[in-house]
Amino acid sequence: MMLRSVAAAGYGSEFGDLLREPALERVEKSVRPAVLQAISSIQERYFEPITLAELASEVFVSRFHFSRMFADATGVTPGRFLTAVRLFEAKRLLLTTSLNVSDIVCSVGYSSVGTFTSRFSRAVGMTPTQYREPQVAELLVAVSSTFQRLPPLRTLRAAGRSCASLQTGNGVLSMRLEMPRGSAPADTLVGLFADPVPQCGPVAFGGMANMSSGELTIHGVPAGRWTAIAVSQHQPGAGGPRFSIGYQGVTVAPYGQSTARVGLRAPAATDAPIAITLASKQSPFTQRMLAAQRPHLRAVA
Repeated sequence: MMLRSVAAAGYGSEFGDLLREPALERVEKSVRPAVLQAISSIQERYFEPITLAELASEVFVSRFHFSRMFADATGVTPGRFLTAVRLFEAKRLLLTTSLNVSDIVCSVGYSSVGTFTSRFSRAVGMTPTQYREPQVAELLVAVSSTFQRLPPLRTLRAAGRSCASLQTGNGVLSMRLEMPRGSAPADTLVGLFADPVPQCGPVAFGGMANMSSGELTIHGVPAGRWTAIAVSQHQPGAGGPRFSIGYQGVTVAPYGQSTARVGLRAPAATDAPIAITLASKQSPFTQRMLAAQRPHLRAVA
C-alpha cells in the first residue's frame, strides 16, 4: 500500500491556524497558478524546513497576500497544509516500511524525535509504535489527489461493534449526499470530525454500500459543531470519478434530528491530504483526553 500525503494537526507555527472550511464548489481550473505551484513545492520539499516567506517569494507575492490566496483555494493555511503532507508521509512510512521512528522523523521534516512523537500521539491518538499495529492499516481511510483508500464496509461494521464509545450522544444526523454527475453507485463512508483536517478517528460515522445520491442517517451523534467528511468508492465502468469526497460543516442538536447536505466531487490537488484509521488502539493519555473531551466511534449504519 502506497500513500502519498495526510491530514493536518493544529500545531502553532508562523503559518497560523485554520482559516475556514474548504468550499465544495472549488475546482482546480479556478485556482490561481501560484497556489498550485506552492502546493507542488510543498509536496516536493516537505522534508525541508520550509517557511512561509520562502513559499511566498517563490510565487512573487507578499506573505500576507499569499496566506489569504492559499487559504481561499485550499481552506487551510500553508502551514496546516504542510503539516498534513508531513504527517501523511510519516504514516505511510510507519505502515509500509521497517524504518525506525528516528529515521522517519528526519525523512518528514522534523528535527526532534521527542517533539514528533509527542505531537503525533496527541494528534493521531496513538504513538508511532502503536500506529504499526495491523488493525491500523486494515481500517485506514486515506484521501489525497494521488491516492485513495476506503476499507470494506463489512470491516468497518465489525470495527464499530468492537470499539466502545467513550461517550454517547443522543443526536441524529440525516444527510443528503449528492454524488458527482454521471458517477456509478459507491460504497460510502461519512465521518464527523472535530477538525476539518482530521488526524484521528471521527466522533461518529456511518456508511452505506452501493449508494447513489440519497439520504444517509447517523444515530447517537454527540451535540456540537462538526465537520462531515464523506468519501465514496464508486463501482468501475461509469464515466464519473472512481473516488469522490465532500466536506460540510454541520451542527447537531442534543436531541432530535438535524439535517445537512454534502456534495461530493473528485479529489483535487488543493485538498489537504487525509489519512485516518478507525482502529481504537490509543495510549492511556489519549484515552483520558478523549474521555474528557469527546466520544470516539459509532458503528456504521
